[in-house]
Amino acid sequence: MKILNRKTLSKNRWRNDVLEILEEGLRASDPKKSVEETLERISGDIEAAERVFVIGFGKASTSMAEACEEKIGERIVDGAIIIPENVDAKRLRRIRVLKGTHPTPSEASVESARRLISICQGLTRRDLVICLISGGGSSLLTLPAEGVTLEEKKTVTDILLKSGAEIKEVNTVRKHLSSVKGGQLIKFLKPAKVVSLILSDIVGDPVEYIASGPTSPDPSTFRDAYNIILKYDLMGKLPRSIVERIERGVRGEIPETPKPGDEVFKNVKNIIVLNNMKALTAMERKAAELGYNTLVLTSFMEGEAREAGRFLCAIIKQIATYDSPVKKPACLIVGGETTVTVKGRGKGGRNQELALSVLTNCNGLKNFVFASIGSDGIDGYTDAAGAIADFSTLENAFNKGLNPEVFLEDNDSYNFFKQTDGLIFTGPTGTNVNDFTITVIF
Repeated sequence: MKILNRKTLSKNRWRNDVLEILEEGLRASDPKKSVEETLERISGDIEAAERVFVIGFGKASTSMAEACEEKIGERIVDGAIIIPENVDAKRLRRIRVLKGTHPTPSEASVESARRLISICQGLTRRDLVICLISGGGSSLLTLPAEGVTLEEKKTVTDILLKSGAEIKEVNTVRKHLSSVKGGQLIKFLKPAKVVSLILSDIVGDPVEYIASGPTSPDPSTFRDAYNIILKYDLMGKLPRSIVERIERGVRGEIPETPKPGDEVFKNVKNIIVLNNMKALTAMERKAAELGYNTLVLTSFMEGEAREAGRFLCAIIKQIATYDSPVKKPACLIVGGETTVTVKGRGKGGRNQELALSVLTNCNGLKNFVFASIGSDGIDGYTDAAGAIADFSTLENAFNKGLNPEVFLEDNDSYNFFKQTDGLIFTGPTGTNVNDFTITVIF
């Protein structure tokens, strides 16, 4: 997993260091290695099973499935994974590869979900289902609840993603429009034993929200989904039939998703195999090797990208001016996942908008380089993973007559960095453990 245009972006030592540290984070996010290690830990469950099935869905499914085939190949009776349609699938011997779409579901997602579930017909208590879950699974594993159409789900997903709602909130609503999310996949897998190996793409690693928690007890309710609709003023924007369904759920006319303590989860294990903090720790080690004083500020960064950028700029200025809370040359490392409330007509993603916000707020500061990428290599609805910015980016912009504040106001970070040679490209990385944000101050 590499930065494809690193040579073009490495204009000086500082930029090269930032890109090298980001690549170390991508290397540390290898799903295959993490799954292999976990399979060793659950070898007892595998050996005790009469039959082993492997199913999966998400951006990291291919690598996770490869690990299963290499470690326990002969034990696998059948299996299938669902991956994004724009991702090339390596040939698997025992596990079928199905396609879906991300971030908005499609008929392909629904058909693949049905085919995946069909593999698990006739399971017994002596069987084991290994479920591989990673980011993007909410869209790839789509099976609308009775009375909900695919078009309605697509509309809801699109509106929620543009509303500024956090991913936990988006998934709370989606769970209550689904037949498989929020622990409901288990009803198709019982009475087999289920072990879910989960790659966390949500801050804090809450298994009930990763890919909308298809094998996890769901503490959220229809009331929570209704409150989210109110919070983001979506009542008049969502399809009326969707609002009515959620209102019926609030009144108790539609069964809730299965909750903690439900007997259906008695034979289920959910295991986090890889997360953002593991990658940040590897990045910190690499930064120290390169001679920086390091600070992993947090793996819990959330909120509006432009506001997070304003706050990060304040810390960057503090380090640049006072050598505090870490001395120069410093490397500030942050993980998490911000959001963007789209109000303009531009093109971008949360990492690009974060970088543009930092650049705008740190206007005039010369001794820093900032970069932020999505670990999956996809930032928003763009082909870029994120962006890199420093004082030379501002100089380039001003020489071309570009005002960064205007681009920020129009949510047009992609076109700003495209014209100032700041976009970072990795292509789909096959992993997803939130975002990586790096600043070096020298």
